[in-house]
Amino acid sequence: MPSFDVVSEADMIEVKNAVEQSNKEITTRFDFKGSSAKVEQKEAELTAYADSDFQLSQVRDVLINKMSKRKVDVRFLDEGKIEKIGGDKVKQVIKVKNGIETEDAKKIVKVIKDSKMKVQASIQGESVRVTGAKRDDLQAAMQMLRKDVPDMPLEFNNFRD
Repeated sequence: MPSFDVVSEADMIEVKNAVEQSNKEITTRFDFKGSSAKVEQKEAELTAYADSDFQLSQVRDVLINKMSKRKVDVRFLDEGKIEKIGGDKVKQVIKVKNGIETEDAKKIVKVIKDSKMKVQASIQGESVRVTGAKRDDLQAAMQMLRKDVPDMPLEFNNFRD
Protein backbone atom coordinates (compact mmCIF):
# COMPACT_ATOMS: atom_id res chain seq x y z
CA MET A 1 0.00 0.00 0.00
CA PRO A 2 1.53 3.36 -1.01
CA SER A 3 2.50 5.71 1.82
CA PHE A 4 4.61 8.73 2.74
CA ASP A 5 5.69 10.52 5.92
CA VAL A 6 4.97 14.13 6.79
CA VAL A 7 7.92 15.53 8.74
CA SER A 8 9.23 18.89 9.87
CA GLU A 9 13.04 18.80 10.03
CA ALA A 10 15.54 21.58 9.47
CA ASP A 11 18.71 20.82 7.53
CA MET A 12 21.19 21.24 10.40
CA ILE A 13 24.18 21.41 8.04
CA GLU A 14 22.66 24.43 6.30
CA VAL A 15 21.82 25.96 9.71
CA LYS A 16 25.49 25.56 10.72
CA ASN A 17 26.61 27.15 7.45
CA ALA A 18 24.19 30.06 7.97
CA VAL A 19 25.55 30.62 11.50
CA GLU A 20 29.14 30.64 10.22
CA GLN A 21 28.27 33.07 7.41
CA SER A 22 26.42 35.31 9.89
CA ASN A 23 29.45 35.43 12.18
CA LYS A 24 31.70 36.22 9.23
CA GLU A 25 29.46 39.12 8.17
CA ILE A 26 29.15 40.40 11.76
CA THR A 27 32.94 40.54 12.17
CA THR A 28 33.36 42.52 8.94
CA ARG A 29 30.48 44.99 9.33
CA PHE A 30 31.37 48.51 10.44
CA ASP A 31 28.43 48.92 12.85
CA PHE A 32 29.60 45.84 14.83
CA LYS A 33 33.27 46.94 15.14
CA GLY A 34 34.53 46.59 18.71
CA SER A 35 31.38 44.86 19.93
CA SER A 36 30.89 41.34 21.24
CA ALA A 37 28.14 40.50 18.74
CA LYS A 38 28.12 36.88 17.61
CA VAL A 39 25.96 33.78 17.12
CA GLU A 40 26.85 30.45 18.73
CA GLN A 41 25.39 27.02 17.97
CA LYS A 42 25.05 24.03 20.28
CA GLU A 43 23.19 21.18 18.57
CA ALA A 44 19.69 22.57 17.80
CA GLU A 45 20.09 25.71 19.92
CA LEU A 46 21.44 29.02 18.66
CA THR A 47 22.45 31.84 21.00
CA ALA A 48 22.77 35.40 19.72
CA TYR A 49 24.94 37.82 21.75
CA ALA A 50 25.16 41.60 21.41
CA ASP A 51 25.91 44.81 23.34
CA SER A 52 22.38 46.25 23.15
CA ASP A 53 18.81 45.35 22.18
CA PHE A 54 19.20 47.20 18.89
CA GLN A 55 22.40 45.33 18.02
CA LEU A 56 20.71 42.05 18.96
CA SER A 57 17.92 42.75 16.50
CA GLN A 58 20.58 43.48 13.84
CA VAL A 59 22.30 40.16 14.61
CA ARG A 60 18.95 38.35 14.31
CA ASP A 61 18.28 40.08 10.97
CA VAL A 62 21.68 38.97 9.63
CA LEU A 63 21.03 35.39 10.82
CA ILE A 64 17.55 35.23 9.27
CA ASN A 65 18.87 36.70 6.02
CA LYS A 66 21.63 34.08 5.81
CA MET A 67 19.20 31.27 6.64
CA SER A 68 16.78 32.32 3.93
CA LYS A 69 19.64 32.50 1.40
CA ARG A 70 20.61 28.93 2.33
CA LYS A 71 16.98 27.83 1.90
CA VAL A 72 16.35 27.10 5.60
CA ASP A 73 12.75 27.96 6.46
CA VAL A 74 12.71 30.61 9.22
CA ARG A 75 9.54 29.03 10.63
CA PHE A 76 11.88 26.46 12.21
CA LEU A 77 13.22 29.17 14.54
CA ASP A 78 11.62 29.55 17.96
CA GLU A 79 12.96 32.76 19.50
CA GLY A 80 13.22 32.93 23.29
CA LYS A 81 13.11 36.03 25.42
CA ILE A 82 15.96 38.53 25.54
CA GLU A 83 18.11 38.14 28.68
CA LYS A 84 20.54 40.63 30.16
CA ILE A 85 23.99 39.30 30.96
CA GLY A 86 26.99 41.01 32.58
CA GLY A 87 27.09 44.78 32.17
CA ASP A 88 24.90 46.06 29.36
CA LYS A 89 25.26 42.96 27.17
CA VAL A 90 22.23 40.91 26.09
CA LYS A 91 21.65 37.44 24.68
CA GLN A 92 18.77 35.55 23.12
CA VAL A 93 18.33 31.80 22.79
CA ILE A 94 16.83 30.67 19.49
CA LYS A 95 15.76 27.03 19.28
CA VAL A 96 15.65 25.17 15.97
CA LYS A 97 12.50 23.05 15.98
CA ASN A 98 12.72 19.48 14.70
CA GLY A 99 9.84 17.06 14.46
CA ILE A 100 6.10 17.65 14.58
CA GLU A 101 4.65 18.23 18.03
CA THR A 102 1.64 16.16 19.11
CA GLU A 103 -0.85 19.03 18.82
CA ASP A 104 0.35 19.88 15.31
CA ALA A 105 0.26 16.19 14.31
CA LYS A 106 -3.35 15.98 15.51
CA LYS A 107 -4.14 19.07 13.44
CA ILE A 108 -2.63 17.46 10.33
CA VAL A 109 -4.62 14.23 10.90
CA LYS A 110 -7.81 16.29 11.37
CA VAL A 111 -7.19 18.22 8.12
CA ILE A 112 -6.75 14.94 6.24
CA LYS A 113 -9.86 13.33 7.76
CA ASP A 114 -11.99 16.43 7.13
CA SER A 115 -10.98 16.44 3.45
CA LYS A 116 -12.90 13.16 2.84
CA MET A 117 -9.99 11.87 0.72
CA LYS A 118 -9.39 8.14 0.42
CA VAL A 119 -6.25 8.25 2.59
CA GLN A 120 -5.55 7.43 6.22
CA ALA A 121 -3.23 9.35 8.53
CA SER A 122 -1.59 8.04 11.69
CA ILE A 123 0.83 9.68 14.12
CA GLN A 124 4.23 7.92 14.23
CA GLY A 125 6.28 9.65 16.93
CA GLU A 126 7.40 13.01 15.50
CA SER A 127 5.97 12.38 12.03
CA VAL A 128 2.62 11.58 10.44
CA ARG A 129 2.32 8.60 8.09
CA VAL A 130 -0.26 8.92 5.32
CA THR A 131 -1.35 5.77 3.47
CA GLY A 132 -3.74 5.32 0.57
CA ALA A 133 -4.70 2.92 -2.19
CA LYS A 134 -3.56 5.12 -5.10
CA ARG A 135 -0.47 7.23 -5.68
CA ASP A 136 -2.67 10.03 -7.08
CA ASP A 137 -4.58 10.24 -3.78
CA LEU A 138 -1.31 10.63 -1.88
CA GLN A 139 -0.10 13.36 -4.21
CA ALA A 140 -3.42 15.18 -3.80
CA ALA A 141 -3.01 14.87 -0.01
CA MET A 142 0.45 16.46 -0.27
CA GLN A 143 -0.96 19.37 -2.27
CA MET A 144 -3.78 19.84 0.22
CA LEU A 145 -1.40 19.83 3.23
CA ARG A 146 0.87 22.42 1.59
CA LYS A 147 -2.16 24.66 1.11
CA ASP A 148 -4.07 24.03 4.37
CA VAL A 149 -1.18 24.00 6.87
CA PRO A 150 0.77 27.20 6.10
CA ASP A 151 2.08 27.81 9.65
CA MET A 152 4.44 24.78 9.68
CA PRO A 153 7.36 23.98 7.37
CA LEU A 154 6.31 20.51 6.18
CA GLU A 155 8.36 18.06 4.15
CA PHE A 156 7.27 14.79 2.63
CA ASN A 157 9.69 11.89 2.60
CA ASN A 158 9.85 8.09 2.66
CA PHE A 159 7.43 7.84 -0.27
CA ARG A 160 6.69 4.14 -0.85
CA ASP A 161 4.77 2.78 -3.79
